[in-house]
Amino acid sequence: MSAAAGDVPGPADAAARRGRGSGRARRAAGDLIAPAVVFVVVIVGWELALGALGIQTFILPRPSDIAAAVGENWTTGFGILPSARATLLEAFGGFVIGTVAGVLVAFASARWLSAQHALLPLAVAAGAVPIIAFAPLMNNWFGVLSPLSKMMMAAVLVFFPVMANVTKGLTQVEPSALELMRSYAATDAAILRKLRIPNALPYFFTALKLATTLALIGAIVGEYFGGASLVLGRIIVQSASALKFDVTWAAITVAAVAGIVFYLLVAAVERLVIPWHTSVHGEVS
Repeated sequence: MSAAAGDVPGPADAAARRGRGSGRARRAAGDLIAPAVVFVVVIVGWELALGALGIQTFILPRPSDIAAAVGENWTTGFGILPSARATLLEAFGGFVIGTVAGVLVAFASARWLSAQHALLPLAVAAGAVPIIAFAPLMNNWFGVLSPLSKMMMAAVLVFFPVMANVTKGLTQVEPSALELMRSYAATDAAILRKLRIPNALPYFFTALKLATTLALIGAIVGEYFGGASLVLGRIIVQSASALKFDVTWAAITVAAVAGIVFYLLVAAVERLVIPWHTSVHGEVS
């Protein structure tokens, strides 16, 4: 029998806790093993299929060719490493700018209905415009060679999901919880701090995980329209123009890996900030 309230936990309680802990460990291991197996199967199947079908390298390179291109051009040749650093700096800058702007607009929209009516159409319009349409404008405003123009491209993509998700989290709180706090004469500041912000955090981190990939997309697309030569976008354009598609795929692969790492970092921060939420541990308490 489980220990009653105030009693010292018995062996059954300790065994139950160990069982829950081992269950979480098995689920965590399964979450890591499954994608690793799929990745290995896809890479091996890709390599073998291209060899069996005799597909030319310029159409689709083998994974071994892409890996060789990464090694050959890591610091020399096209310079994938310094290019990746520059692109990641642009993406991270746009990620921060878009996140800050999105959160500020979300708080204003949640606090004042008039601000929501005024700002929401502008936010929707910014999210609906094709990103390539902003590239010439950003280059004109901030300079073709300036990393800030690419950061602003990334920020435009990041802004809308952050603003929309945070606004939803701040406004769609449980009515019963809101009524309870008001029955205790809680101020708007206390409701914001103790109810609305905790409710918005899962929405916020969902938006951030989406924004990690959008920031990289915005930065790389911005690089297509001019800028420094040592960036991933320029490597993709130049190597494709020179028919060096193994290098093109190498740059794409490095960008994809950077996006995965960026996403995992945000997911790790999410686990630290909101360990109590079901989106983190996958269980209902």
